[in-house]
Amino acid sequence: MILDKFSLKGKSGIVTGGGTGLGKAMATAVVQAGAEILIVGRRKEVLEEAAKEMNRFGGPVIPFQADITKMGDIPKIVDKAIKEFGKIDFLFNNAGKGHPAPPEDYKEADWDEVLTTNLKGPFFLAQAVGRTMIAAKRPGSIINTSSIMAFITLKDTPAYPTSKAAISQLTKALANSWAKYGIRVNAIGPGWFRTEITQRRFEDKEKSSQIVSRIPLGRTGDPEELGGMAVFLASDASSYVTGQTIVVDGGLLSTQ
Repeated sequence: MILDKFSLKGKSGIVTGGGTGLGKAMATAVVQAGAEILIVGRRKEVLEEAAKEMNRFGGPVIPFQADITKMGDIPKIVDKAIKEFGKIDFLFNNAGKGHPAPPEDYKEADWDEVLTTNLKGPFFLAQAVGRTMIAAKRPGSIINTSSIMAFITLKDTPAYPTSKAAISQLTKALANSWAKYGIRVNAIGPGWFRTEITQRRFEDKEKSSQIVSRIPLGRTGDPEELGGMAVFLASDASSYVTGQTIVVDGGLLSTQ
């Protein structure tokens, strides 16, 4: 039955940035679909509270404090998941960072922080997870969080769209290399969603109105609306989908 292919019962995985915002919404969705997961982030208390909420739907959901910008934390994340679940079936590379500033004033430290968080860390975590899948001869799914900013840009935000365009290209590169192992690699490209990161922009009524006016569906997204795509890409329902950045944006890119 087709709905059985969307089930994540018996599957386990990792969600970085799983304690807040879009990561939390995607983590909650895969737990509701039957998965057991490790949620990863830098704030222990936030992770513990999120895990407590998600465990009401199933799980287990294990909070794990780590920083993907620290290369020494990468193997710890993978080791913890293997210790808890015995295997890794999927990875959501969701942790991200933005820092707006005019290009002429952009600081090297800010550039490095954004690119390390959004590109370097996700690559090396994907590498570590991919190695476990290859060694175990297990097919799996890796889902990166890209953005509509991989295709369009905002003024005075040079690093973020650069990193998201790069993660979409990295998605293709990994998909091409790892297809022979049965490892699928895709990306989700969210449009405008209301989260704690974007809230300041929506508090400005003029900017908020400008954003919404460009979205054909006439509204911003609710983080829960990424859940269906998250479950699809982690599950066997997407068994013939790899190398794609699937945009979830209310139609915004169709107007460009």
